[in-house]
Amino acid sequence: MHTLPDARDTRRAARRVRVRIGGVVQGVGFRPFIYGLARQHGLSGYVLNDGDGVLAEIEGASLDGFLAALRAAPPPLARIERVDVRDIPPDGGKGFEIRETIHRPGHTRMAADAPPCPSCLQELFDPASRFYLYPFISCTQCGPRLTITRALPFDRANTTMAAFSLCPDCRRDYQAPGNRRFHAETIACASCGPRLSASTDQIASALCDGAIVALKGVGGFHLYCDAGNEAAVRRLRVRKNRPAKPFATLVTDLAAAGLVAIVDPLSRRMLERPERPIVLLARRTIVAPSVAPGLRQIGVMLPSAPIHHLLFHALAQEARRRGTSAPACLVATSANRAGMPLITDNGAAHAQLAGLADLIVTHDRDIENALDDSVMTVIDRAPACLRRARGIVPAPIDLAEDGPPVLAVGAYLKATICITRGREAFLSQHIGNLDSPQAIRRHADAIRRMTAFLGVVPLVVACDLHPDYPSSRHAQESGMPVLPVQHHLAHLAAVAAERIVRGPYLGLALDGHGHGHDGGNWGGELLHVDGSTWHRLGHLAPVPLPGGDRAAREPWRMGVAVLATLGRGDEAGRRFHTVPQAARLAGLVTGGAFPGTSSMGRLFDAAAALLGICIRQSHEAEAAMALEALATAPRGLPNGYRLNGGTLDFLPLLAALSQPGMDARTGADLFHGTVIAGLSALTASHAARLGVRTVLLAGGCLANRLLADGLAGALRNAGLNPIMPRSVPANDGGLSLGQAAWARLCLKDGTRAGIPGYERA
Repeated sequence: MHTLPDARDTRRAARRVRVRIGGVVQGVGFRPFIYGLARQHGLSGYVLNDGDGVLAEIEGASLDGFLAALRAAPPPLARIERVDVRDIPPDGGKGFEIRETIHRPGHTRMAADAPPCPSCLQELFDPASRFYLYPFISCTQCGPRLTITRALPFDRANTTMAAFSLCPDCRRDYQAPGNRRFHAETIACASCGPRLSASTDQIASALCDGAIVALKGVGGFHLYCDAGNEAAVRRLRVRKNRPAKPFATLVTDLAAAGLVAIVDPLSRRMLERPERPIVLLARRTIVAPSVAPGLRQIGVMLPSAPIHHLLFHALAQEARRRGTSAPACLVATSANRAGMPLITDNGAAHAQLAGLADLIVTHDRDIENALDDSVMTVIDRAPACLRRARGIVPAPIDLAEDGPPVLAVGAYLKATICITRGREAFLSQHIGNLDSPQAIRRHADAIRRMTAFLGVVPLVVACDLHPDYPSSRHAQESGMPVLPVQHHLAHLAAVAAERIVRGPYLGLALDGHGHGHDGGNWGGELLHVDGSTWHRLGHLAPVPLPGGDRAAREPWRMGVAVLATLGRGDEAGRRFHTVPQAARLAGLVTGGAFPGTSSMGRLFDAAAALLGICIRQSHEAEAAMALEALATAPRGLPNGYRLNGGTLDFLPLLAALSQPGMDARTGADLFHGTVIAGLSALTASHAARLGVRTVLLAGGCLANRLLADGLAGALRNAGLNPIMPRSVPANDGGLSLGQAAWARLCLKDGTRAGIPGYERA
C-alpha cells in the first residue's frame, strides 16, 4: 500500500467520485498512472484492481481535469473501453494510495504480450544500467502478459513470475512512485529473475558455426539457424521433416528487413505493429534458397522480445571476433515435430528436440499459455491476418451489440476456439491442427482456461457440421446444447461478425474441404445469407475425389480425376509415370467409383498436377502456393469456363492446361485469370437476380493474393461491394468466430428449436 502526502489542501474538496475503468487496464501500468494523475491534480483517494478492471475513488477540487487527462493520455498498452463515474459522499480523507487487489469474479481483460519499449531497450544496452544485457527486462509498458497469466486479476501472484521473489533493488523500483516499474508485476533483474540456461554468447557462437538452436522464448520454443547458410537451413529441413514449407525469418531492424525483402510503407507499418507479426513480403535473394523454396514471398518479423535484440548484439560481437560478417537474418520457426503442438515445457523440449537441435536453451520462467507468432499479409491493398496469436490475442472482436454467451470450438485444421461475452467475441490463439492427442488436449485446455478467464457460462456450444472432428466430438460430449454450423456458412459468418455486416449478403467461400448438408465434399460455394437463414446458390462443378483425404496430400490424384472426366484416362499412366497406380486409378474414376467435390483447393491441386508443378504435397496448400508463385500476369482463357445456373464448370480450362506443351508459367496465369473471371461471373449473375450488392469473401484460398486481389477487383468492376476479413483469418483459424456469431444469431432470431437440448438448458 502506498500513501501519497497531500500536494494540496484536499479539505477544500466538495466532491468525491467513484470511477470504474473497463477494458485492457490491468498489467499495463494503469494503477500507477492513476496514482500519478492524482498526485498531479492534488487529489485524495485510492485505486485498485478488481474483477471488473480498475476501481478508484477520487476526491478533490480538480476532478474535471483529472477525468479529462484520464481519457486523453492513458498508458501505451491500455485500451479504455468505458469510464463510469458516480458521485459519492466526500469523506475528507488525505493522501492517495494503491490498495490491494479485490479478488472476485468479473469482466476484466488482460493485455497482450508486448515487445520491449524504447526505454527498456535503452537500458538493455546501457552498461550503467542494472538491466544491462538482461534478457527478461520489462516494465509497465512492455513484456509478457497472457503467456504468463494463470488467473485474473493480473497481479504477480497470479502469474508465473510468482516464483521469483523481488530483490531489494527491484522492490525499491516497484514501490517508488514515478518509477517506470512502479507496480510493474513482471519486474525482475539478473539478481532475482528468470535466467537462461546458456549465454547469448554461446548461442551466437553456435549459430555462427552453422548450428540449429532451440530457444525458449515468450510463448514457446523456436528453432533458429543462420538464414544465409544454405547447409544449415537444409539440415533443419531434414531434421524437422519439413521438405518445402517456408520458414519465417527474424531480422534485427527495418534496415535488415529491406535487405531480405521489399519493404514498402504499408509493409513497414505492419512490421512495426506492437504485435510484431510475421509479415509476408516479396523476397530478395540474400537468404538461402531453402528458406522459402520456389516462392516469391518470405515471412519476415522484427524482434518481439529482449532475447532477440541480445541475439543480434551477440552475433555482431561474435562476427567481429571471427573477422566475418554477422548473419543478416535468422530462420525462426516453431520448435515442434510435425503434427505436434508448440513446445512450452523444458522437459518436453529436451525429450522432443534432442537430435533436432544442436543446442537447447531453456529458461526458468514457466509459460502458462502457449502463443505462436502472428502472421499477416497484404490482401486487396490492406493488412490481413493469416494467423492470430502472439501480440493480438486476447484482444476481442467487437460484435456491436449484446448477445447470449456462446462457446464455439472450431473445426480440424488451424483450430481455435471462441467465447462471446456481451458484445465481445474472444477468439483464441492459433492452436493448430487437431491431428495428435497432444493437440486435442491443448484445444480442450484452451476451452477450460478461456472460460475461466472470462467468467462465462455458455448457453450453447457451436461446432462444425462434420461429426468426426475432435472438436465436434468435444462439443457433443460437453453436456451443453450443441449447434452444428456448416463449414462454409461459418467462414462467411466470421467475416460478417468481424466487419459488422448487416442485412442480406452473398458469400463466396473458397477452401479445401467442408462437410456439406448433403453429406458431400464442398469447397467452392456461393451462399445467400439473410438473418439466420441461408441457402446454397451455386458451387463449382463437382470433380471426382479419388482417395478422399489422400487427394489433398497427392495432387496427382486430382490430375488423374480430371483426365478421366475429360475422357482421356488412358493418358494418366504416361502423364504421371512416376506413380504406378495412376492408370488403375483412372479406370476407377471412369467407372464412377468416387464421390465428387466442389472444392476450390482441389481445383488448384488438379491444375498444379496437370502442369507438372506439384504431384505430391509435403504440407497444406503446397501445390497452390507453387502455382501462385509462377503466375505473374493473370489473364482469362476465352471460353475457359461454363456457367450453368448455379454450377461453375472449369473443365474447359483444365482441358487446356493438360495439353502437351503447355508452359507452367503460362498455365498459372491462365488458371488464375480464368478462375477470377468465372467466380465473378457466377456471383454477379446471382447478385443481379436477387438485388444484393454486398459480397463476403472467405476461406483458406484467400491467402492467395493473386486470387483475392483479382476477385475483389472484378467484383467491384461488376458494381458489387466485396468485403474480406482483416483482423480475423479467412482460413479455418476464423471458423470458431463464425460458429459463435451464427449461434448467437439463431438464438436471437428464435430459431433455438433447431438446437437439440437448448430447451433443457
